[in-house]
Amino acid sequence: MRLSNQQQMTIKQILAKHFGSNSEIRLFGSRLDDQAKGGDIDVYIEPELVSVDEIVEAKINALVELQLQLGAQKIDLVINRNKGLDLPIYRAAKQQGVLL
Repeated sequence: MRLSNQQQMTIKQILAKHFGSNSEIRLFGSRLDDQAKGGDIDVYIEPELVSVDEIVEAKINALVELQLQLGAQKIDLVINRNKGLDLPIYRAAKQQGVLL
């Protein structure tokens, strides 16, 4: 994994703070491949929040805080608020992702 333990902990703490402590948070994508170079930070979230307005606000606030803590990096948050919905991106993130 091409994120330090500190970076992983920072991501987990910030996202739990904004989306709820019982949210499922998984890192997936190219950052899991130690041989790859570059790439954005892809994070899958099943939020504790249910309101669309709360989720949008949480996403904006979390991205701002992540940028402040991790520096200028591209961060993609894939948010699955409807756990019954089975999109390919959700499936891939859950199957290949690493729980933070």
